[in-house]
Amino acid sequence: MTSALRLLIEQPTRGKRWVAVAADWPGLERGGKTEDESVEKLARYIPRYLPVAKRVRLGSALATQTDLDIIGRYPGTGSTDFWGVSFAPSPLDREPFDARTFDRQVRLLRAAWAEFDETAARVSAELRPGVRGGGRSRDQIVRHVLANEGGDFSKRVQAPSEVEDLLTPDGLTEHRERFVAAMRAWYREGKPLGKWTIPYLLRHTAYHVLDHTWEMQDRDLTNHATTGAASERSRDTASMPRSGRPSTPLSSAMREPCPSRYSPFDRCVGVQ
Repeated sequence: MTSALRLLIEQPTRGKRWVAVAADWPGLERGGKTEDESVEKLARYIPRYLPVAKRVRLGSALATQTDLDIIGRYPGTGSTDFWGVSFAPSPLDREPFDARTFDRQVRLLRAAWAEFDETAARVSAELRPGVRGGGRSRDQIVRHVLANEGGDFSKRVQAPSEVEDLLTPDGLTEHRERFVAAMRAWYREGKPLGKWTIPYLLRHTAYHVLDHTWEMQDRDLTNHATTGAASERSRDTASMPRSGRPSTPLSSAMREPCPSRYSPFDRCVGVQ
């Protein structure tokens, strides 16, 4: 039996970039210069998201969603226009959901983390340059992701971490447990989160980690390189391990600085 993959469209404020957001699959989001382009890009990334879903035994559910169903549209922000990244909670992100749904979304976030950890452990230290040349190395990408997760995303629920603490397996595992627990408690108590919501924070965290996971896979120089969607990316312009511990050699990521504030830029400021 097939079913539809539910989509929400984040609309631009100046008509520059749209973002298609998979309502039930945190992290599966793609931007484009038109609504149709964003939907087409998301559809091409479904096979890349499938390994994430399979990690938590949801692969079959995703595989049956062969049709795309746009269930709503909502206004984005100026950053939506500029980056082609979702920067606004959707109407669904503002609605309450039960504990079972929250647990499902957390499982997918953990699967995204696992995909990132294993990709970083596998790919080459130096990565293929982008279309315009340059681009971060693997270690710089790792540090960028961890710095933003520890210094921005988790800080929003009062669970910040210093990036140096996240560069060890024990420190990263402890941080992720605290971050999930903080989101769960924040949501259960109904605390405000400024312009964001907990469902949006969760899916935005998953998006950020997966976007850079796929970047590393696309730019890998080893024999493990995947034949992915490198040509589809606009970056130059704009199984969970059984132990639950990350397998990435994170300590090596301390070589280069990266700003603590999230930027979809391909390069950190000052890093070439």
